[in-house]
Amino acid sequence: MVILSKPAIEQFGCIRNKQAATLFPPLIPLVDLSKPDSRQQIIKACEEFGFFKVINHGVPMDFISRLESEATKFFSLPLSEKEKTGQPKPYGYGNKRIGPNGDVGWVEYLLLTTNQDPNLLGTENPESFRIALDNYMAAVKKMACEILEMIADGLKIQPRNVLSKLMMDEQSDSVFRLNHYPPCPEVVQSLNGTSSNVIGFGEHTDPQIISVLRSNNTSGLQISLRDGTWISVPPDQYSFFINVGDSLQVMTNGRFKSVKHRVLANSVKSRLSMIYFCGPPLSEKIAPLPSLMRGDQQSLYKEFTWFEYKKSAYSSRLADNRLMHFEKIVAS
Repeated sequence: MVILSKPAIEQFGCIRNKQAATLFPPLIPLVDLSKPDSRQQIIKACEEFGFFKVINHGVPMDFISRLESEATKFFSLPLSEKEKTGQPKPYGYGNKRIGPNGDVGWVEYLLLTTNQDPNLLGTENPESFRIALDNYMAAVKKMACEILEMIADGLKIQPRNVLSKLMMDEQSDSVFRLNHYPPCPEVVQSLNGTSSNVIGFGEHTDPQIISVLRSNNTSGLQISLRDGTWISVPPDQYSFFINVGDSLQVMTNGRFKSVKHRVLANSVKSRLSMIYFCGPPLSEKIAPLPSLMRGDQQSLYKEFTWFEYKKSAYSSRLADNRLMHFEKIVAS
């Protein structure tokens, strides 16, 4: 468990959650990457949930624990020290304000490019932070590429690196985010066991291809099912969770759906999460893959560049349907 002493977080009103999670949720899809049927399991999870948990992922626990330790040190700094990192425009340190469009949550965060210079970070030992970031991101990137190639295999698309090469490109626009959710005194536990929830990070989908999430052993993450029901995701500090992003939804012409998710604040324990967002180069054209189109099947989406979609997505509110502006009107 991550414990931060007296977290310095800017004070202003909390956003409360009014939608409760279901009491009897379905099981989160679990994919063992060492098993021969893992690619079929991934395809099924992407189609049904847009989300799955992976074990036997190959990322050394030492890399995970070292970065968690460095992140804990950073978020334990006084607010004035963390703010020396710079305001998130879009990269840097942010506190409660999520983006420029009025979204807020019970969270502080550090948003970095995947080639960020940790000397810019307000830490006593930037070299130690740099090594921890480099080791972790290299291992997670390798795992993410393997998953994308398994997806290509499962969809029977050639070449099998049609998705992973977008991440491996030197111009890949991938980003990395560290989120810290301090214990929230506004979360009140009632006598019947229910709680008055506070939003840590509001509901949204990720615009990239996939995102790779790892958190400590504190609950809070929830995903929305296809029928709009919210379910809680049990935490597991030894595993990773994969989100289908908007770009992959478009590239599969809607066969995969990006998963809507959110984080609720915890009244007792800090939650620390690390997310690697796998983005293509800014100039990459995003459209349904021709090899997935059958016969006279029509594209559900207009072609756009990642730069165009990113600009549109980041000028929207978190909960907005970002893909709506890029959908085609298909005749029935």
